[in-house]
Amino acid sequence: PGYDGYFAFIAYDELSRCASGGVVWGLVGGMGIGLPPVAHFGNEELKKQVAVPCILGQKRIALAVSEPTAGSDVANLKTTAVEKGDYFVVNGLKKWITCGMFADYFTTAVRTGDEDSGMMGVSLLLIEKKREGVSVRPMDCMGVKGSGTAYVEFDDVKVPKANLIGDVTILLRNFVTERLGIACQANRFAREALRLSIEHIRKRKVFGKPLEKQPVVRYKIATMARMVETTHAFLESLCFRIVAEEKAGGNWLEPLLRLGAEAALAKVQATRTFEHCAREAAHLYGGQSYVKGNRVEHLYRQVLSLAIPGGSEDVMVDAAARLSLKGKL
Repeated sequence: PGYDGYFAFIAYDELSRCASGGVVWGLVGGMGIGLPPVAHFGNEELKKQVAVPCILGQKRIALAVSEPTAGSDVANLKTTAVEKGDYFVVNGLKKWITCGMFADYFTTAVRTGDEDSGMMGVSLLLIEKKREGVSVRPMDCMGVKGSGTAYVEFDDVKVPKANLIGDVTILLRNFVTERLGIACQANRFAREALRLSIEHIRKRKVFGKPLEKQPVVRYKIATMARMVETTHAFLESLCFRIVAEEKAGGNWLEPLLRLGAEAALAKVQATRTFEHCAREAAHLYGGQSYVKGNRVEHLYRQVLSLAIPGGSEDVMVDAAARLSLKGKL
């Protein structure tokens, strides 16, 4: 009772108040994008053996999609799952896998179709880390140090056919929730950059007076606030649509999954807002923001970790445009 789209939005927004991508992703990054396909579309055995212990906090899971030569271009995935009797034999390398170092399970995008099958030849397969042939190694990324981002390699891994979650449409629907989550996180990080900036300009004196007395500084603060509040209002409007349909007797998941174009635009809007606010905060802090250990420096290193994963900006804008031309915006 009481759990709805607003609850999820507020909870994630408050968690993101820590302004650390490593903390947020380390706690919920892998779970938030790796578990929904199993929980909503997996068979009963998978739900019992995987979803339940993950929800109870006994196990962890990650989504393994991106590869060295395929990120936003899912149709170009090279990891293969070849049928052999009651098993799939999986071979391939995944890269930039959030929580890959911690995960017990991987919700993995694999090519079950032939080499020329494109997007529709991709499926989702649950692969346990303990299976022979699965290996992980850490990646040294610019930011989100606590996220356990990893390479995940599959070398002749035998996976039961019962671990098949479904086709690529499940993955595409899962992207909607991932992008909205990234948008929520990015906008809260932008708000934190704004908060830190306001604190700083009230204390810092230049040319004989506080920074807040400088018109150009006030303009920067107002512009940051305008962008943050506008983005937050957009995200709240999407929550309203989801909750309204649920209150009318619908399933909250279905309206959420129809927000493909809106989710793509929200992600772009939020990450660009964050990038702008992080940059402006850095300039207001001056040389302090170029030194490790400063909160603004830390935030600035998180920008690309949100702008690129879940679909890069150019891909998101084009996807939203194509969907809108089909009347799906």
